[in-house]
Amino acid sequence: MRHRKRSRRLTTTSEHRLALMRNQVRDLLTHGRIVTTLPKAKELRRYAERMITLAKKGDLASRRRALAFIQDKVVVRKLFTELREKYLDRPGGYTRIVKLGERRGDGAFLAMVELVEEKLTFKKSKKISERLKKINEFIEKKKKELQPQPEPAEAKPAENQAEVEEERVQATEEASSSQGTQEVNT
Repeated sequence: MRHRKRSRRLTTTSEHRLALMRNQVRDLLTHGRIVTTLPKAKELRRYAERMITLAKKGDLASRRRALAFIQDKVVVRKLFTELREKYLDRPGGYTRIVKLGERRGDGAFLAMVELVEEKLTFKKSKKISERLKKINEFIEKKKKELQPQPEPAEAKPAENQAEVEEERVQATEEASSSQGTQEVNT
């Protein structure tokens, strides 16, 4: 049973587990994000946050403890300069775990562990962007159809009314002239 155990076993020996965590912490601090399995990501979060907390203290003993764990001077230097300044005002929660789904080969749950200040960038797939374009075009077309068209037809009836009145006048004149000729002929 797992009662009161401090860490996950990850089905490895303690030496292998320690080496794995050292490598993953080193990679996380170097690159800003890594992809691993979900249990390893949850365990990695504990170690990475501890290292950043040591960097925030900034004293020589903390630097030596971080160097004893990470075992890479370049990464420790980056941790105690760049990352320390970035997280100095933050009280904790320096990492984020984003679940990515299952791995295709063995069905293991994958997760991305990243430092919080790193910005998330999502790429839109071509299918989605094409669908969005079609949807936007369809919406624009429907908006144009639904908008009331300015009616230039109102101006034409006014012109038509003038023409109709002229035709009426001509018709009455012709009628009166034809009546006048009829009267003369009779």
